[in-house]
Amino acid sequence: MALDILMIVLVIIVAAVIGWILGAFFAKRRAEDRISYEREDAISRSRSVLTGQMSEQIAPFLPDFPYTPTEVRFIGKPIDFIAFKGLDSVPKEVVFVEVKTGKSKLSPAQQKIKQLIKEKKVSWEEYRPLRSPPKPAKSL
Repeated sequence: MALDILMIVLVIIVAAVIGWILGAFFAKRRAEDRISYEREDAISRSRSVLTGQMSEQIAPFLPDFPYTPTEVRFIGKPIDFIAFKGLDSVPKEVVFVEVKTGKSKLSPAQQKIKQLIKEKKVSWEEYRPLRSPPKPAKSL
């Protein structure tokens, strides 16, 4: 009887050790697979970002870009370009241009800016900095 209990306890201990070893092996394997996947994903995202940034910079020089390179000014954030249509002769229109590649979408800020432009909530402001600092008041 005692031998049977000892055998059962021994089998349970051996099974637990084997289970622990197998669990550790499979956990390590899953972690390695996840790290590999995350590295590939990070590289892919990085390439997408770099491709998008490069496309933004060279867009005015591509054959299908709707404006001449001399009509556009790069801003970068939050909108890529402002195009001054007809700037080479007589300016006719100001156009905000956002370059997107692949499946990229407008950010929430870009969506709001687009909405403001469509609602014609655009204005002109002229700023003239002071030419010289103001003189201090004379004390009595």
